[in-house]
Amino acid sequence: MSSLVLLQNTSDPNGPLEGWHVGTYNPDMAKRTAVFVYCPQLEQYPYPPEHPFKTDRAQKARQIIRSMGWLDGPGIKEVHPRPASRIALRKFHTARYLHVLKSASGGKWDGQALTMGIGTSDCPVFGGMFEHAVWAAGATLMAVKAILTGQAQVAFNPHGGFHHAHPERASGFCYINDVCLACQVLAEAGRRVFYLDLDVHYGDGVAQFFYDRSDVLTCSLHEDPRVLFPGTGFVEEIGEGPGKGFCVNIPLPVGTYDMVYLNAFECVVLPIAKAFDPDVFVIELGADALAGDPLAHLQLTNNVYADVLARIIALGKPIVMTGGGGYHVDNTARAWALAWGVVTGQDSGADQNAGLGGVMLGSPDWAGGLRDRELPVSEQQRQVVSGALNATIKQVKRLIFPLHGLAAD
Repeated sequence: MSSLVLLQNTSDPNGPLEGWHVGTYNPDMAKRTAVFVYCPQLEQYPYPPEHPFKTDRAQKARQIIRSMGWLDGPGIKEVHPRPASRIALRKFHTARYLHVLKSASGGKWDGQALTMGIGTSDCPVFGGMFEHAVWAAGATLMAVKAILTGQAQVAFNPHGGFHHAHPERASGFCYINDVCLACQVLAEAGRRVFYLDLDVHYGDGVAQFFYDRSDVLTCSLHEDPRVLFPGTGFVEEIGEGPGKGFCVNIPLPVGTYDMVYLNAFECVVLPIAKAFDPDVFVIELGADALAGDPLAHLQLTNNVYADVLARIIALGKPIVMTGGGGYHVDNTARAWALAWGVVTGQDSGADQNAGLGGVMLGSPDWAGGLRDRELPVSEQQRQVVSGALNATIKQVKRLIFPLHGLAAD
């Protein structure tokens, strides 16, 4: 089975996105191929030292992946991106915003920048701020190209996932919304896109942009917005107009653990994904939903990410995957390395590489390999969390399922 895609103009292999032509993508040919997008230039532009966002997470994830031998082998390729072009950035951001952002990065900023969220404690001004954002976005767009040109069925940019940025406002550590750009480029190429956001924070920038559209379905599992930034992403936010039913939110109660999370995913996300029947998945793999993250309150292990990705892979669709949140650096790096192992078919289960994780990461906390140890769940936690999440599942089904021809019961 094959389908139409856009292939890049061969006369300019590094040209803008508009220079592509129609070609054919065969999922069988790309079945075993994967692209890992890595951008060493981003290491030159760290956020301020006191900021919780640490740009070395991708580097540490790559070190683990490389030590496992997972960057080699048939069909696996590491590629280096280039900065996103202004033409590409304008698919989401306004020219005025890009000008102010670049000027602020160069040391020239004023009250207008502040009204755009630039210069706040969340989105501080620092040298190379603009360069970091456009390189990260370029890396995600490189992942998109790998999918659209048929080079790979899976492409991963651990540098990406800046889902809070808005067309004319920085927010939540995010300046350029690379995942929104990815969805937009895929949609322009005629792709039906299922955007799955696993970050503990609601991906408001992406959801709002596609809120009245049906070609991109946004689905987010995130901590209860009553207790966590950005304060939106309630069940009732389901899209409007042609997009009604194409914005799916599953708020998670404090203390959510693996079993109930997977139950929500299987009861809600999988049926909707099958009904929507996308051409491609874009996955924001924020690791801040893991237990121990300093900015959130969930109790997940990285096993849940592995299980979710395995279920998505079984649907047989191409995947563009990015990083995202994750403020316990070692846990995040290990989770992303495990995710790469799963999507490339190189991780074979919970016992693989037992005893290596703690050693490789220089941590005495856990020596059980890349996969986290199982966390205990108290009876009180089980009752409170499962009760609240079951009620949420019923509400999502009632609001969303009939709009996709699914039974709510």
